[in-house]
Amino acid sequence: MRIAFVGKGGSGKTTLSALFSRHLARSGAPVLAVDGDINQHLAEALGHEGDDLDAPALGAHVPAIKDFLRGSNPRIASPEAMIKTTPPGRGSRLLRLLGDDELHARHVRRVGDVPLMVTGEFDESDLGVACYHSKLGGVELYLNHLVDGPGEYVVVDMTAGADAFASGLFTRFDLTFLVAEPTRKGVSVYRQYRDHAREFGIRIAVIGNKVTGEDDLLFLKEHVGDDLLTHLIHSPWVRAAEQGRAEGGLDALEPHNRHALSLLRETVDAHPRDWPALHRHAVEFHLRNARSWANEATGLDLTSQVDPDFVPGPASLA
Repeated sequence: MRIAFVGKGGSGKTTLSALFSRHLARSGAPVLAVDGDINQHLAEALGHEGDDLDAPALGAHVPAIKDFLRGSNPRIASPEAMIKTTPPGRGSRLLRLLGDDELHARHVRRVGDVPLMVTGEFDESDLGVACYHSKLGGVELYLNHLVDGPGEYVVVDMTAGADAFASGLFTRFDLTFLVAEPTRKGVSVYRQYRDHAREFGIRIAVIGNKVTGEDDLLFLKEHVGDDLLTHLIHSPWVRAAEQGRAEGGLDALEPHNRHALSLLRETVDAHPRDWPALHRHAVEFHLRNARSWANEATGLDLTSQVDPDFVPGPASLA
């Protein structure tokens, strides 16, 4: 199952991405955390200390990722002919979560109990040349070629605000958790997400964060309504963890907040994957990109990359 955490900058989405990933890993479930935010802080939120994480960033190796994933797919002539939305077809190299393959071996590093992949920072060489979504292409390609099953989890900390809608990546998830503080700014991003998500049938659920009392909760219920799934209260344990002095591990997290994490998992598990719908969205956005810019940029008809007889899923691994 693929889960995205989104929200206004400073809402706590990175903290919640880390807490939920640790909660899943603590249960023994296979989980992969992915830092897809322009501000790369998920490793730190997971407890990494010291120098930068020794994990080659996806965003710096997109051409190699394309070459690996295209496999022997006859519809993709070269890595240069492959764009981030290119869907898999017969001959493409499909992935199992945390499988024994070169992509996972190169890009995954363990932080505590949680395997992590990162997209990489927006560095000086990108200024005035590229947008951050070029780095997120590695995540989109990865999810397009991943065949994950029930009880397996990919948790992605996404870019802040409604910027995630600038690419088709927002359709790659089974559930999107929108983290909202009990403020007018906090719920404004929710309204943007709600309207865009409804257009494509994307499931979202709101997590209230930094709730300090009944007034905060009533504010969220008034502005979010039935989309409010649960909330987390102000957490001295999280603050201590952010200052590098938390003790007792996740067991020391406040009981209310631990219960909220359990509810998130129950909600994710309650909705099995719809593989045809997932693939349909991938194809739709690939055709959009091909016709709007990619055909002209490559000099090829990239709409022909769609394999009409292929739908990813467990059967495609046979």
